[in-house]
Amino acid sequence: MIAETTKEAVPAKKEPVGAVLVCGGGIAGIQASLDLSAAGFYVYLVEESPTIGGNMARLDKTFPTGDCATCIISPKVVACMRDLNIDVITMAEVVKLEGEAGNFRATVKTRPRFVNMDKCTGCGDCIERCPVRNIPRTVFESKPAEELDKKDEAFLTDIIARQQGDPGALMPVLEATNRVYGYLPRGIVEHAASRLSIPLASALKVASFYDKMRFEPVGRHVIQVCNGTSCHSQHSAALISLLEKKLGVSDGGTDKSGRFTLRTVRCLGLCALSPSMRIDDVSFGKVDPDDIDKILEQFS
Repeated sequence: MIAETTKEAVPAKKEPVGAVLVCGGGIAGIQASLDLSAAGFYVYLVEESPTIGGNMARLDKTFPTGDCATCIISPKVVACMRDLNIDVITMAEVVKLEGEAGNFRATVKTRPRFVNMDKCTGCGDCIERCPVRNIPRTVFESKPAEELDKKDEAFLTDIIARQQGDPGALMPVLEATNRVYGYLPRGIVEHAASRLSIPLASALKVASFYDKMRFEPVGRHVIQVCNGTSCHSQHSAALISLLEKKLGVSDGGTDKSGRFTLRTVRCLGLCALSPSMRIDDVSFGKVDPDDIDKILEQFS
């Protein structure tokens, strides 16, 4: 049975203007809280879900401009969480409101999190280890399936030695491997996880999170074509079809010469230059299908 706690929203002792209760942590509630704080009020922002942001935080683009929803709301969320005059109360609801206009007293019921919010970093490890949702299991040490050849052994030994004593050594090792090999060979990942005393599943989870890290060999150059809302509206699908025809591959494939790997992505951050594409670290905006040959010739 989940226990319930109550929290009464009362004005701060040193606030001369007073306190305001805002119900709902969506974009409107966040903006209202920021405006009230700027006006000198102490704000209690009550939201029933675990996080603020509302439905806008779930969107990809906004109509009609096609702007990135996250780019719009993130600064407001950060400003709201950092504002010393705003007390964000999530997983809560107002259960009682007493008083009269200008002098209300609210009773807010907060649901327990079973997590110390002062120490929480949002890593999500508690969800995986929650004894209520998951059955705890012993994590057995994973051993590499095969030995590394001399070249790979020398590379891994050198890169791990550089990170000696660093608790976050996994990321630099994975980044260096992906940069040198162009992808993450399974054997190197297994040996790296073993030597860093990290479960293989955790190492693979980190590696699979980042778009630039790959588990399969790629061509000398990687073509990324945006197929997000803005680019799609500017006929990026025709651009993708043309590249597939010229290279003789489908999305994610590498041509026979090993020169190009073709990939479609949701956004390149070039919405104002739709349709857009990127080859390695070079971006191209407002790409005309007639210019594709000239663009590809720049990369041998």
